[in-house]
Amino acid sequence: MIPRYTHVEMGRVWSDQYRYETWLRVEVAAADAMADAGLIPADAARDIRACGAVDAARIEAIEATTQHDIIAFTTAVAERVGPSARWLHFGLTSSDVLDTAQAIQMREACDLILGDLASLAEAVRTQAEAHRRTVMVGRTHGVHAEPMTFGLKLALWYAELQRDRVRVERARDVINVGKLSGAVGTYAHLDPSIEASVCARLELRPAPISSQILQRDRHGELLATLAITGASLEKFALEIRGLQRTEVGEVEEPFGKGQKGSSAMPHKRNPIGCEQVTGLARLLRSHCM
Repeated sequence: MIPRYTHVEMGRVWSDQYRYETWLRVEVAAADAMADAGLIPADAARDIRACGAVDAARIEAIEATTQHDIIAFTTAVAERVGPSARWLHFGLTSSDVLDTAQAIQMREACDLILGDLASLAEAVRTQAEAHRRTVMVGRTHGVHAEPMTFGLKLALWYAELQRDRVRVERARDVINVGKLSGAVGTYAHLDPSIEASVCARLELRPAPISSQILQRDRHGELLATLAITGASLEKFALEIRGLQRTEVGEVEEPFGKGQKGSSAMPHKRNPIGCEQVTGLARLLRSHCM
């Protein structure tokens, strides 16, 4: 992630520390489910839950030797758990933990996006109502066409944001799955009932079928959805940039107290926020491509 443009809460969700903590959530849920099924001792599951903790620096130090992230992770957790750690990661393969945990992170990321989309849509709706009678020139092909209102333009954006929200909700549902089906998806070491129990504890659905991994079309759908949502924001930002041009001057983005537009030209009030949105949306779309 680009630190300058990273949403604080989104940065937390995708931090190394939180990623390891989410791996541990999967391991704890698996230990509890297996203890309930009589596959591992109940006191071992209690120890894993009570004593398990992660330290990103320690995991990375171990990984420098092991060259394997999950082995480094389980080794670091085992140092804290003690003898009961012999049951940590029992019956699991690396991707059981990696993919299931990543699904949780993606779900939480979607929740942040949905919250911000709701706030944005409400702001656009408020302005649409405020400007329902604010007359402006309607343009087609960038050329004066017929009169319209600024509120109508914003109402169009509001409707698009509702479609974006529905798409993100659908992609959130598609990615909200976990798997504990083993190295090639055959449940060779754990019964599907364990997978179902772990997923229920993590508020995930079990994948109907998987291989070593959750199938990546799920991830692709989420990324494509985010790219479409970014394209909506880019469209809005480009419109504001066009209407803020000096020779048009119909709309402008906020310009805060103390903000500067140019190191050489003090009169400048540049649409820097819209420019950042436009650039980031194009970067997101390139990732999707």
